[in-house]
Amino acid sequence: MSTIQERMKLLGGCGDTDSLRSAVGELCAEFGKVRTMDVLNMAEAEKHWALCFLRLESAAQEARLMSACGVPRFGEDLLMIVHLTRAPSHAGPLSLPGS
Repeated sequence: MSTIQERMKLLGGCGDTDSLRSAVGELCAEFGKVRTMDVLNMAEAEKHWALCFLRLESAAQEARLMSACGVPRFGEDLLMIVHLTRAPSHAGPLSLPGS
């Protein structure tokens, strides 16, 4: 089984926003249930990133995710920056149901 850091690097291979959201949700499931997630796609020249703003169900779950994955807090949210290996096929912010 791969480490969390290896799994985080694999997120960059997601080809669309939906698969990225799913992969981030699976990675975070080890720490708790994702309550909200917004994904913003960014591009500059040939570089592409996804900014994943997320919240888990409790502060304790978020603290464990921050510690294990090096995920920083951005305001009230956690911010997971994913360097994408290719441009996503669906751009723009998305939210999980109920967010």
